[in-house]
Amino acid sequence: MHGTSGAAPASDPEGPAPGGLPAELSSFVGRTGELAGLAARLEGGEDRLVTVVGVGGVGKTRFAVRAAREVWGSDAGQKRYCDGVWLAELAPVRDPDLLDHALAQALRLTDQSPRPPREVLAEYLAGRRLLLVLDGFEHLVEACAGAVRELLLRAPGLRVLAAGRRPMGIEGEHTVRLAPLPPADAEELFLARGAARVPGFEPEGRERAAVAELCARLDGIPLALELAAGRLPALSPEQIVARLDDRFRLLTGGERGAPHRHQTLRTAVGWSHELCTPRERLLWARLSVFAGPFDLDAAEYVCGGPDLPADGVLDVLGSLIDQSLLLREETPAGSRYRMLATVRAYGAEWLDEVGDTERVRALHRDWYVGLATWYELDWYGPCQAEVAAGTESAMPNLRAALDLCLGSPGEAHIGQYLAGTLWFYWAGCGRLAEGRYWLDRALGRESLRCDGARLKALWVQGYVSVLQGDTATASRALHECREEALRTDDRLAYAYAVHRLGCLALLTDDMPRAEHLLRAALSVYRELGELNSNVLMARAELAMSQAFQGELGRAAVECAQLRETCEDSGERWARSYALYVLAYAEWRDGRYRRARELLGESVTISHTFHDLVGLVLALELVALVVASDGDPEEGAVLHGAALRIWGSVGPPLFGSRSFGAPQALCEQRAVAKLGRARYTACVERGRALTADEAVDRALPAPRAPEAREPLGEPAAARER
Repeated sequence: MHGTSGAAPASDPEGPAPGGLPAELSSFVGRTGELAGLAARLEGGEDRLVTVVGVGGVGKTRFAVRAAREVWGSDAGQKRYCDGVWLAELAPVRDPDLLDHALAQALRLTDQSPRPPREVLAEYLAGRRLLLVLDGFEHLVEACAGAVRELLLRAPGLRVLAAGRRPMGIEGEHTVRLAPLPPADAEELFLARGAARVPGFEPEGRERAAVAELCARLDGIPLALELAAGRLPALSPEQIVARLDDRFRLLTGGERGAPHRHQTLRTAVGWSHELCTPRERLLWARLSVFAGPFDLDAAEYVCGGPDLPADGVLDVLGSLIDQSLLLREETPAGSRYRMLATVRAYGAEWLDEVGDTERVRALHRDWYVGLATWYELDWYGPCQAEVAAGTESAMPNLRAALDLCLGSPGEAHIGQYLAGTLWFYWAGCGRLAEGRYWLDRALGRESLRCDGARLKALWVQGYVSVLQGDTATASRALHECREEALRTDDRLAYAYAVHRLGCLALLTDDMPRAEHLLRAALSVYRELGELNSNVLMARAELAMSQAFQGELGRAAVECAQLRETCEDSGERWARSYALYVLAYAEWRDGRYRRARELLGESVTISHTFHDLVGLVLALELVALVVASDGDPEEGAVLHGAALRIWGSVGPPLFGSRSFGAPQALCEQRAVAKLGRARYTACVERGRALTADEAVDRALPAPRAPEAREPLGEPAAARER
């Protein structure tokens, strides 16, 4: 919202974002001394926790992110925070139980194990030196304070820069109180934003005096100044001052006892609200139900109605963007809109005032239930990457929908349906831990009906638990699902329960039972005409059960056919597991180069979707292939990298003898060539690799072009 026009490369608004920080999209005005002081404090590293506090709209977020950028751009900062600078935006997180999940997501940490997320975070941060920027934590202050305290105690190299309306109250916390902009900086900010709205805006005389009065009346609060600048295309500075005076008298105070500047900001936001047209105010209020980024289709469905036709929403959205009340962002999922937290909170109050909150939240829930249903269907086909990106972007709103369902009497079955429908995201995109949270919560609610929604949630809970290595929960959920499906004659739920029981048998080394159950499930799938990624995975799992029973020929034929089906449909997730089995067969036949090529594709697909289960299985097999092909040292390194990833999934190789056989053979061959001490050292080198580094090493080198036979040189001579 505000800032300076610096010329350092790290500060270039058009340049790449450092570490995990977003790029700056506008100039930063003022606060030169404060910024230098905070940057020096962060570079020194003596303070483990620095919290920037101030009234809402004073620019805490922009100030903290700017300071972090400058630290990252300095030699001292890059040396101290060699593992990067990362931003966690906590405003969309409403449930304290999801705080750790949000922190893990901000750090791009994928973990599918049943361990508590806090434990995963602490382990991940323990050996790293990084700066974590926390923004918008005030509504989670107690949970956030507990998490930060524990992580700081367990991770000596961690430093935290927080921005919020109040300190956390942790021992050793250093507080930086951010005051509103002084008059000169406030005017500079207003003029800069005004010139962006109205090219050539350079007020003089009475108009310049009006700008000074406006900045003084708004107490130099950056958000208020930016909202005022958003009106310049329609009003002169003098007109804005005149209307501002009226609106201050109309919207007095705020909550009793609130700080004066908080009341001033509320008045400024309320004034901006009053300047909106009735349709703009209506859309502003209704958009407040979105907990995170949303697209135009969602806005039209949730916010449209007789008083605001869906085909008119786009024009009103544009007006709100012009007034800085709404942000438009380009994301991997496409264009998305986002409302600032303060603006959203004000809109939510107005939605409550008109008594429309319940209706609009129900529409919001219905949209995201429908979106999840559509994404589940699209997951089978060539759009899997787009589905993964779209679901990632929609997660704050999907969480809000889940929260609404699971907190409303009589809607538990909708929450169960939604938690189950997102199976492709939990299992296919590396979100097992969060999926388990929602599934456990959904199934813990009493539902007035026992229908397909609850049965789906049960088999998905069983599936997620299988992959986490929690066999007890998996067995209970899947048996309950199967028995209830038989009682209600739900053939589809029965097939899914039997399928995942077969998967459980596969991972617990009961291969004959696994093959029997998987064949039974596939038979029912064919009978019902069911065809999707789950069905293809059943075929891959059937091939695994055959391969582990020594029937590699049958397994290879099954996966060759499965691969063709995947190619025809564009399915990539199940394809990666078919490639794993085909590579296993190629390795057994001594065709190491071909096995490596197949595994390279499998690794790439799994890594793209953050599917840690598929990735780590493929890495273990790559390690064996490499060791078998004469490079035991590299095989040991890759096994070490796989061991590190297993920590984020569950028991290494599921505790299975069958899945562990390649690793055991790799170790046997590598130790025979290297000796135990050298082998162990190589494994430890592998443990130090990140997932990206491990994937790079696992991919086969490009095949060199075949050399032509030199003239006059016999083949026999070349062989010698």
